[in-house]
Amino acid sequence: MDIAFDRDHIWHPYTSTLNPLTCYPVSRAEGMHLYLEDGTALLDGMSSWWAAIHGYNHPALNQAVTDQLGKMSHVMFGGITHDPAINLCKKLVAMTPAPLEKVFLCDSGSISVEVALKMALQYWHAKGQPKSTFLTLRHGYHGDSFAAMSVTDPDNSMHKLYKGFLPEHIFADSPECGFYDEWNEADISDFKHKLETNLDKIAAVILEPIVQGAGGMRIYHPIYLKRVRELCDEHSVLLICDEIATGFGRTGKLFACEHAGISPDIMCLGKALTGGYMTMAATIATKHVADTVCSGEAGCFMHGPTFMGNPLASAVANASLQLLIDTPWQDKVLGIEKHLSDMLPELNDLDCVKDVRWLGAIGVVETHQSVNVETIQKHFVKAGVWIRPFGRLVYIMPPYDMNNVQLKQLVDAIKNALMAQM
Repeated sequence: MDIAFDRDHIWHPYTSTLNPLTCYPVSRAEGMHLYLEDGTALLDGMSSWWAAIHGYNHPALNQAVTDQLGKMSHVMFGGITHDPAINLCKKLVAMTPAPLEKVFLCDSGSISVEVALKMALQYWHAKGQPKSTFLTLRHGYHGDSFAAMSVTDPDNSMHKLYKGFLPEHIFADSPECGFYDEWNEADISDFKHKLETNLDKIAAVILEPIVQGAGGMRIYHPIYLKRVRELCDEHSVLLICDEIATGFGRTGKLFACEHAGISPDIMCLGKALTGGYMTMAATIATKHVADTVCSGEAGCFMHGPTFMGNPLASAVANASLQLLIDTPWQDKVLGIEKHLSDMLPELNDLDCVKDVRWLGAIGVVETHQSVNVETIQKHFVKAGVWIRPFGRLVYIMPPYDMNNVQLKQLVDAIKNALMAQM
């Protein structure tokens, strides 16, 4: 593998061309492991950025891609439909909370957020009340495209340098009550105040339900989300739930909003949708939202990605969702949660650790200071694991089939790497 060419010419995510980070050459992946070119096996604690929930090289997903490839790899979705997309959307309508039922397939998680925001804008335009401001939460993250960045925390995220170029939206204080804490009603007060004092311009509320991902891996109380839904209902404001990171079982519920017993008006899905095989996402709306959007001046929803409804992606997504349906995914995820709850608290004894937290198949270690990614990555690879931290967050989101011995290997690797950096 030509690593020298990679280092000199390929720009990896969130890296500098002036001082490129080490890239490890992966030649294949199987089950819970990535295999480097020299044969080194790395236990994957990241599910390839939270997407490969079934692990790698899964026979059912491989077969779905192979079967579909022999029929058609892609056709435009404008004026054409096909079984892979129809079957996928049937599953999505059946799996997501009612009354979500209108499915818009798109390319990536960021674009599903763009689609949701555009739906909200067209909704109010159709009602003759053009509103263009969104209310969201600090420490939130919704993607790297421009509209998605605009509803991502402008001060506490990787998008801080774009402040001033993006539309300015309203950011409420992020929840302070953790998932397992006693609920404090004061936690919702700033959100309530900002909503009620800006009703004339708020098109929708957008947030990540229960778990704020790349903005801080914060896990908050379900009653907060329940109160948000109640306030949106009271004031006739649309609620968009970004389930890109949390959807399809990651938190122990099929969708994180189920922890609060609520359903949004619009839901964004991605990442695990295809089991990590290829890029695909979906934005799902209620009939009321969809019909209102389409009753406006344009007479339709004004969005149409080239690769919308791609048959290959639809086929493997359909197979991935069928795997969830056919296997005891919830038992597996709750089993991971139980073992994380047993193992992570002892890391609180390390001086460099500020907090540990967990929910479902998510484990987070927050340090007082940012870790050196290059250095700590070398520790992880030497320990035979793949964990990719960012900032002060060393976290794992393993595939659902990971066993207890493997989970211990991941947690031990985190503990030893942090001790080496102290």
